[in-house]
Amino acid sequence: MRNRFFSGLLTAALVDPDLVLITADLGFGAVDDFAAARPGQFVNAGVAEQNMAGLAAGIALAGGRVFTYSIANFPTLRCLEQIRNDICYHHADVTVVAVGGGLAYGALGMSHHATEDLAIMRALPGMAVAAPGDPAEVDAVLSDLLAGGGPAYLRLGKTGERMLHTGGVSAPRGTSIPLGGTGGEVLLCSTGAILDATCDAAQLLRAKGIRADVRSFPWLDPFDAVAVRQAAGEYEALITVEEHSIVGGLGSAVAEVLAESAGGTPLIRIALPPTSSSVVGDQQYLRAAFELDAESISRRVRNHLEANRGLASQIR
Repeated sequence: MRNRFFSGLLTAALVDPDLVLITADLGFGAVDDFAAARPGQFVNAGVAEQNMAGLAAGIALAGGRVFTYSIANFPTLRCLEQIRNDICYHHADVTVVAVGGGLAYGALGMSHHATEDLAIMRALPGMAVAAPGDPAEVDAVLSDLLAGGGPAYLRLGKTGERMLHTGGVSAPRGTSIPLGGTGGEVLLCSTGAILDATCDAAQLLRAKGIRADVRSFPWLDPFDAVAVRQAAGEYEALITVEEHSIVGGLGSAVAEVLAESAGGTPLIRIALPPTSSSVVGDQQYLRAAFELDAESISRRVRNHLEANRGLASQIR
């Protein structure tokens, strides 16, 4: 995802002299090409994320189109006041880009776990929030951000995410994307790089005789409420999967839509517990530890379905 993002950003910068990239003293292997090709449009703000956000707002208010970049928590939580007051309040054309969403930097400990970022960015007025699921979705979301501008937040995986779409996709702001078939019993809704485990879990469910469809939500704000309401009338249950706290992310967004709808479709939220993790390890290890790997997702969905169906038979 990271490399796909920088490739697209450089292509845009070559034709737009107002596009500026600011980093917080990292990512040099990824940003080298951009800095070499457009040195006048590249700034290293140093390990000073608050200043980076304020600088970005100033450049944007002077006519620039700015992307800030750092690891997960640092361009968001560390400079939340500057994002809120300088960028969002002034509707500045700034996109805050975070690499390594969720547990991608898991071995570095909880200071590098981005597990509340989506909730906090969703709460900021006027902030578009995006978490694409694979490199094709990165292309689609970046195209929208370049056309529509900020304030915006873009959460990327780290590296090595596999391609899940068979071709290019279109994801205008506020839309979601179906993957595979439709008309199943349950719909697995996913946001961000955990889309790979979600698709694998759907395959495991199908192998167990449960018809599972998948829909990716690369945008959390604006949110595709229409797709959720429609799915609530078509599926036995909706399942949300996210590498994020269970508070404030995709599961909460879907719950908000369902709460304002007339139906009673069950919602199963699969996410991280709202606690600080003292467990360290690589991303796959931590996903398994928190039951976010494909096997665990499949098992949790089966257990919930069996419980719900058993309860329904008792009510009848």
